[in-house]
Amino acid sequence: MSLKVSDVSLILGDGAQRVTALDNVSLEARPGELVAVLGPSGAGKSSLLAVCGGLRTPTSGTISINGTEITSVKPAQLTEIRRERIGFVFQQSNLVPSLTALDQLLLLVHLRGKKPNGEDTKRARALLDEVGMSARVDRRPGQLSGGERQRVGIARAFMMSPALLLVDEPTSMLDQNRGKQIVELLSQECHDHSVATLMVTHDHSVLSSADRVVNISDGRLAEAD
Repeated sequence: MSLKVSDVSLILGDGAQRVTALDNVSLEARPGELVAVLGPSGAGKSSLLAVCGGLRTPTSGTISINGTEITSVKPAQLTEIRRERIGFVFQQSNLVPSLTALDQLLLLVHLRGKKPNGEDTKRARALLDEVGMSARVDRRPGQLSGGERQRVGIARAFMMSPALLLVDEPTSMLDQNRGKQIVELLSQECHDHSVATLMVTHDHSVLSSADRVVNISDGRLAEAD
């Protein structure tokens, strides 16, 4: 199991400001499975991504990625897990303005403390080709449309062969047609690369691309009907 969330709760704030962001949540995602978490703003979607990505420590419960319990490791090991095993796709592409599409992907190799070699460049070009960006590898973010920037962001997320991909509202900055195309692409890449993917969204129009849908409300999860 690439992702296993067991009885996780997250309580934020103190006293009168105390809020239960996640309430005894359990969830699993297998390699190559796209799980969509559907819910309105404030339901707990972002909190779920934050604890799964090791960006917040849950108040109780455990989270395992590829068998490693990230809720009990030391900070240095958690940083390594985020870098080596988790890919992220954000609401906005978060691309570096000065870098070309190709260099956005190669930057991840640099962040591992390595100099990109020919195989790294070959992989980066292949991923950009998979997402339909082979003709745009030398373009910088300012020269790309919103949908194209998201495509580069998706390719970047797969660059280091993650075990888990966390996707935050990928359609929020796109119109409905482009949004559906992006999630269809995301689903295809998830299946092709056997990466467990957790996508939070409020967009019902993209759910047909998911393998499984769960609802979140007031920090609680339930399988969709």
